[in-house]
Amino acid sequence: MNKRSLYSVMLIGLILMSCKNEAEKDKTEEKSDVSETAQNDVRKVETEPLVTKDFTADPSAHVFNDKIYIYPSHDFDSGVPEDDLGNHFNMRDYHVYSMDSAGGEVTDHGVVLDVDDVEWATRQMWAPDAAEKDGKYYLYFPAKDENDIFRIGVAVANTPEGPFTPMPDYIENSYSIDPAVFEDTDGEYYMYFGGIWGGQLQRWETGSFADADKYPVDSVKAIEPRIAKLDKNMVSFSEEPKRIQLLDEEGNDLLTGDNDRRFFEAAWVHKIDGTYYLSYSTGDTHKIVYATSDNPYGPFTYQGVILEPVLGWTNHHSIVQFKGKWYLFFHDSSLSKGKTFLRSVKMTELTFNEDGSIQTINAAVQDSIN
Repeated sequence: MNKRSLYSVMLIGLILMSCKNEAEKDKTEEKSDVSETAQNDVRKVETEPLVTKDFTADPSAHVFNDKIYIYPSHDFDSGVPEDDLGNHFNMRDYHVYSMDSAGGEVTDHGVVLDVDDVEWATRQMWAPDAAEKDGKYYLYFPAKDENDIFRIGVAVANTPEGPFTPMPDYIENSYSIDPAVFEDTDGEYYMYFGGIWGGQLQRWETGSFADADKYPVDSVKAIEPRIAKLDKNMVSFSEEPKRIQLLDEEGNDLLTGDNDRRFFEAAWVHKIDGTYYLSYSTGDTHKIVYATSDNPYGPFTYQGVILEPVLGWTNHHSIVQFKGKWYLFFHDSSLSKGKTFLRSVKMTELTFNEDGSIQTINAAVQDSIN
């Protein structure tokens, strides 16, 4: 081979190697772009109400006996004028709904508990939750007592669809709203609860009920949700309720003025591979967000948004795994054409990234949010 031929072969080799390197670089950049997109993009979904005969809200979903059971509140127009404390959310009973498959036909099991059945309760049966232990099913619910103070009661049934028989009194040391009962992998049960504004959590900051609302200033630590371990009997606390610390990415407490991240109401907990996910509503900024911890008591570190604002003022959810997939249950006011107090339960699949983070969902049915 002469020199000119040798140089030609070497030049061609260099060109081919350069092309290969550029192709691998482009492939790497493409993979990086896909990964970044999966982390940061908001997934737009279109959903329909699961129930159209009645108005349903605040869905707590669970899997019992290989079915999805939904325990929502039951909205109706009671004629109470709207106000900032939510008195127009004047619900009085609970239905239970079930599905054999995700997105399948929904069965309404009818009224399973009415306010008239509960000795201590007077009105406003807000967002409930349910749990199962040793073949018994427990419905946990908030309602106002004779002094117009929110307490948390419990009713018991032999089947997940009820009907439920209430205990004669509310759970001792319970207060505020939105009970969510989480069964840990070690068999312990915990109740997460609380809601500010109309949920009255701000009135318990001193340890006893205050007659008037008092909120922290924007520059101090926000009011925190509560946790209490349930007794083995499932109808009482085995400890005094404790505060759950919520932190930002630098380990600082979330502040009252941080309306996009601080807790408002609607706590829910699920667990994946030793990580506890605490999700909740931000209230007046209308988001469902989440924080994580390696302990059910926290502290929990803020991670991001699960669900962007939907049509209507409130945003309340639950998260459940069913047949290998995760689902988000939530509500909006699409069926009632935007009436805040007449809401409808919906569901959509929830997607986790490889690092355990949750992809944000946009399920809004119109651009303007009330």
